[in-house]
Amino acid sequence: EVAVKKVSHESRQGMKEFVAEVVTIGQLRHRNLVQLLGYCRRQGELLLVYDYMPNGSLDKFLHHRNSLILNWGQRFRIIKGVACSVLYLHEDWEQVVLHRDIKASNVLLDAEMNARLGDFGLARLYDHGTDPHTTHVVGTMGYLAPEVGHTGRASKASDVFALGVFMLEVACGRRAVVQDEHGDHHLLVDWVAEQWRRGTVADAVDPRLRGDFAVEEAGLVLKLSLLCSHPLPGARPGIRQITQFLDGSAPLP
Repeated sequence: EVAVKKVSHESRQGMKEFVAEVVTIGQLRHRNLVQLLGYCRRQGELLLVYDYMPNGSLDKFLHHRNSLILNWGQRFRIIKGVACSVLYLHEDWEQVVLHRDIKASNVLLDAEMNARLGDFGLARLYDHGTDPHTTHVVGTMGYLAPEVGHTGRASKASDVFALGVFMLEVACGRRAVVQDEHGDHHLLVDWVAEQWRRGTVADAVDPRLRGDFAVEEAGLVLKLSLLCSHPLPGARPGIRQITQFLDGSAPLP
C-alpha cells in the first residue's frame, strides 16, 4: 500500500518545490520520517509515491471534533518522535536539512500511531558548518520565528521555534493561531506564556484529556515548548539538547 501525492506543475514554483522534495527526502532514512519510494512525471502532473500512513494527519486528531482523542502517552511519544526526526535532519545526516514547515498537518501517523514528519516541499539543504542562504520568507503563520520575518533567513533555531509551537499544539489541542469572537488573532505561544506567568501552566493541557495526563511530563513539554519558541534565537536550545530533555537524560534549565 502506498500514498501518492499529486503535484500540478503549472507553476515553476511547484516544479522547484517538487524537485526539492524529491532530492531531499529521497535520500533520507529515519523511522520518524515519511519514506519517499519513487516519483514520476506524467502529462503536466508530478506524482510522488510514499509509504502509506493509515492514520493520516496528526492535525485531524488534534482539531477535528469527531476524531479519536489521543491520550497523553500517545501525544508524548509523537512529540519525542518528531524531535528525533529533527535531530536527524539537523545533526545526524550528511548535510543539514532545514525543514522550514514543522506543524501538525505535516506530521503523519502510521498504523501504530508513530509520528512521521513529511512534506519536504520547503526544505533546504546545506553543508554542516556553513551558512544557509534563503532570502524569501516561507513557512506557516504562527510557526514562524520572529527573526525570519525580519531577515527572511531560516536556520536551525527557526526550525526549533516551529517545533516548540508544534509541541504546544499537541499538548494543548489548540491551533497555533486562534481567532477570537472579535476576529482578532492570538498566538498559542502567547496564551501559554500568559498561563505560565499566572502559575497555571498545567491548565493549558488539552481539556479533552479531562485531567488524565502525566503532570510532570506535561509540565516538561510546556516549559520546553516555551523555551524553544523564545523570541531570541540564541536563547533556544539546540535539537540534541531538546531530545535529552524529553528523554530525561538532562534536566531542564
